[in-house]
Amino acid sequence: MRNIVLIGPVYPYKGGIAHYSGLLYRALSKKYNVEMVSYKMQYPKILFKKDQKDFGNDMFRVEGTEFLINTANPFNIAKVGRSLKRKRPDLVIMQWWHPYFAPCYWILERTLGKEVKKVFICHNVFPHERFVFDRFLTKLALKRADAFIVHSMSDERDLLTIKKNADFRYNPHPTYNAFKLQNMSKQQARDRLHISYDARILLFFGFVREYKGLKYLLQAMRDIRANLANIRLLVVGSFDNDKQDYMKIIADNNLFDCVEVFDHYIPDHEVEPYFAASDLVVLPYESATQSGIVQIAYGFEKPVVVTDVGGLPDVVENGRTGYVVKAKNPKALSEAVVDYFFQNKEQEFAENVRRAADRFDWDRMVEKIDSFVQQEIPVQRELQVEM
Repeated sequence: MRNIVLIGPVYPYKGGIAHYSGLLYRALSKKYNVEMVSYKMQYPKILFKKDQKDFGNDMFRVEGTEFLINTANPFNIAKVGRSLKRKRPDLVIMQWWHPYFAPCYWILERTLGKEVKKVFICHNVFPHERFVFDRFLTKLALKRADAFIVHSMSDERDLLTIKKNADFRYNPHPTYNAFKLQNMSKQQARDRLHISYDARILLFFGFVREYKGLKYLLQAMRDIRANLANIRLLVVGSFDNDKQDYMKIIADNNLFDCVEVFDHYIPDHEVEPYFAASDLVVLPYESATQSGIVQIAYGFEKPVVVTDVGGLPDVVENGRTGYVVKAKNPKALSEAVVDYFFQNKEQEFAENVRRAADRFDWDRMVEKIDSFVQQEIPVQRELQVEM
């Protein structure tokens, strides 16, 4: 059996990429010997002041994980690289989502040497919030890799600006179906959240940051409420430092009766009621590459409204599994939401989400990774995207 080393955050680290690492480990372990390597220090506290770990949230735990890498200590990184190289793995897979990790991965790649195949899974080639030198740092790390997996067409294009002849596979972001712990019905979930079964429920879920465009959804709520009786928006997730800006929009538009804010981190085992209770999940993003929120929604067979940015249109069949609308456009958001309820699309869209499930299965990811394990990675190849 072939040996793979998987590097990235995993329980007890919080966040979507930690969830992703845990689910990818499970999928790969059906076919390979997989060693999970994570960080003993992910971010210095000076850069990331929020809690990075949640020890009470172990549903994505990977038994036997080795927490070896201090991302800010070059001597430690080189030592880990030498240790991994001695094991002669068939493949080393690294998670890439932010240029902060560029020096760490650059040292690791150099230490592993050319004898070890190195693959990056690119969640974002460039960060959502760009900064000086982010391109330089990204190129520093990615140019030494042998191959890549991207989850969006926009990341494909960005990758090719970093490494012109990159060997890559395109694979849509797989579905997060592990949050469905109790198989709650909509009624059970609404009872848990004290929501009327007759209400029409929209859900905005996740850490609130400016690029996620919540302000446009809040602005749309005035028109949505004028056209739909008994409509409610649940805003679920902790805010950065700008909560007052969003509360001002709610106040200015007199939305307190139809917008409910849950301003706190949602542990993994508490995610289910919010999605199970909702009718439609809305991602009004200003920019994006891809989003795990769409795949959590699909895991609950919930349709979505997304904007036409990054990789979001790649995973939503407009008019079938959800709606794709113009970004930064409250009117477009309003029209999509109103159409969904006026046309009674719930059952039709849910069935379409179920039919599309195979496309987003973790087995598809394993197939793409298998293509790297089984074959020598060529130095050059014709660029193509596998759909």
